[in-house]
Amino acid sequence: MRPFTYARAADPAAAVRAVAGDPAASYLAGGTNLLDLVREGVARPDAVVDVSRLELAQIVTIAAGPRAGGLSIGALATNTDTANHPLVRARYPLVSQAILSGASGQIRNMATNGGNLNQRTRCPYFYDVALPCNKRAPGSGCGARDGVNRTHAVFGWSEQCVATYPGDMAVALAALDAEVRVRTPNGIEREVPIAEFHRLPGDAPERDTTLAHGELVTAVELPPDDFAAHSYYLKVRERPSYAFALVSVAAALVLDGGRVAAARVALGGVAHKPWRAPEAEAALVGREATDDNFRAAGEVAMRGARPLAGNGFKVPLGVRAVARALRGAADGGARPPGW
Repeated sequence: MRPFTYARAADPAAAVRAVAGDPAASYLAGGTNLLDLVREGVARPDAVVDVSRLELAQIVTIAAGPRAGGLSIGALATNTDTANHPLVRARYPLVSQAILSGASGQIRNMATNGGNLNQRTRCPYFYDVALPCNKRAPGSGCGARDGVNRTHAVFGWSEQCVATYPGDMAVALAALDAEVRVRTPNGIEREVPIAEFHRLPGDAPERDTTLAHGELVTAVELPPDDFAAHSYYLKVRERPSYAFALVSVAAALVLDGGRVAAARVALGGVAHKPWRAPEAEAALVGREATDDNFRAAGEVAMRGARPLAGNGFKVPLGVRAVARALRGAADGGARPPGW
């Protein structure tokens, strides 16, 4: 492991100043992703600024403003505390389900929400420093494009990168129109819609998000909604736990009698970012909540997919996964363990 300096930030402003002022500095919170990357030689920070002691872990109802009545979730709340918080479980069970489907209990105990949003792809070409990867080493090529690409993207990829975003929580946040609060180097806070937080690879796959260097995630805000009674997170993976999604679906419905009054569908494991499916949502509104209509929405959701040589199975899998997730939501959803 390369040597680096370590400093503990006293407050958010000091943390942002320290990282923004050093192009080779990184934030450290739970460390569940960064330390792996440093050990593998993928990340090579010269300085690490520890933000884990900052007071950014509160989970509270938003009292005023355009999202009054919604929920503010601190960036430094752990995944475990967030998934099990009474307000999250009662009002946003989709978020609880998504978090609890990810990683292991030990990792969720350490991982923070801000770190979860900023976690990097698990593409094996990214992690193996002996292989070409434009995300790790810009200009070196994309080994996965014509290599082993079974787990890679079917939407939004470029010739430069076909990696997928690995997280679960952000897929649920995308379905629920969350916003990310970010502290900037000039001392103000800005709000980034979750749909604009992660980015497609384009010609700069080394950038996972739209954050500028040094910007610090301070909270995630969820607007009030009516989806709690009918939401479901489905994660299709190769083993029951501690595996990343081949395809995941965050589905949420508002039902009026037997008809769909509002719908949300977002997919994970299929693109460089959580992939919202607005055309599938629109196709559901006003329709009966039937399996045939859910299947049709799945076909709409996967329309336009561009599978690679090794992952064509994701297209029919995605259709079935969307249909199953919508059925789960219509049936009242599956509550988190212990509900």
